[in-house]
Amino acid sequence: MSDQQRKIYQTDGDRYEALIAREDHMGNITKALDEIVKVDGLDVLDLGAGTGRLAVMFAPRARSMRAFDVSEEMLRVCRTRFEASGLSNWKVDVADHRQLPVDDGSADLVVSGWSVSYLAVWNPETWRAELEKWLGEMKRVLRRGSYIVLFESLGTGNESPIQLEHLKEYYPWLDEVGFQNKWIRTDYKFVSVEEAEELSRFFFGDELGDKVKENNWVVLPECTGVWWLQV
Repeated sequence: MSDQQRKIYQTDGDRYEALIAREDHMGNITKALDEIVKVDGLDVLDLGAGTGRLAVMFAPRARSMRAFDVSEEMLRVCRTRFEASGLSNWKVDVADHRQLPVDDGSADLVVSGWSVSYLAVWNPETWRAELEKWLGEMKRVLRRGSYIVLFESLGTGNESPIQLEHLKEYYPWLDEVGFQNKWIRTDYKFVSVEEAEELSRFFFGDELGDKVKENNWVVLPECTGVWWLQV
């Protein structure tokens, strides 16, 4: 699925945003972050910001929000959303997780949703080195005592968490380097079964699209892991 999703990230920001706008209808992402660290008044970096799911959510409470992604198409939508928000404390830039255009010790919090794992997925031969390079970059840009908070998939279409096969090396690496974790539900709520099927099939593929149709799901269950590390 990652190749299909990689293409979507480069070409179809508006349709992707239509899907993501339906996610976490219960507001559990905000609750989960607040239990770890309060974003209020912090200088925040969002890595793999995509269309701005986390960045736009937390920017009203942050002192500053810088959103990064490797896809200009995703950031086009993110930028449009920020411009419509009326906020002025944000900046959006194309950047790789491992090399950010950010000064040393200039941020209080790094958040990243469903993104850092791609360093492992897209670099099967060098995944450990890529993740270590990323973690080193986080320690460079963060002030001492700051937090990294990651949201990663534990199964879309599942009522309880599962470890995904393509992330089988990534999960234990997070444990190995000292991340703590918990899990939450981030269910999608669509306006109709037809919308649920169409958007699920578009991003996740036919297997999940068929499952949505068979179950007549307007609410698509999803489990998400939350990993955090103080550096």
